[in-house]
Amino acid sequence: MSIFNDSTARRWRATVAYIAAVFAAMALGLGSRAFADRLPAFVAEHFGDALWACMIYFGFRACFAHKKISFALWCSLAFCFAIEFSQLYQADWINQIRDTTLGALVLGKGFLTADLVRYSAGIAVSSLLDVAWPWRKRT
Repeated sequence: MSIFNDSTARRWRATVAYIAAVFAAMALGLGSRAFADRLPAFVAEHFGDALWACMIYFGFRACFAHKKISFALWCSLAFCFAIEFSQLYQADWINQIRDTTLGALVLGKGFLTADLVRYSAGIAVSSLLDVAWPWRKRT
């Protein structure tokens, strides 16, 4: 007899899949930056930010696998937009954090309207992939 019922087991499998998706988006996003000179210009310019937003979306799904897809979609949009708008704030202390590699990856450097479009596209694609995911049980 299993200590997990079917619903709990399904949620754990989904959480593991979302965590794997977080790492895949991270690897692809870092790769798009590291190999930018070998990629088409459009991919090198836009995909890193879109993949960062994908990572955020799948992170929300991993943390809240029991919630609806729309919850992760709106939360990840709000999070990404908040990070982008925070770049309008340019105090010395936060710029010192942004000057580190991790700080630049998480907080960015400067506000760009185009990033909002890239984030929206990344989250839209992620949520569409989530809806179409083959393991997803339709009820």
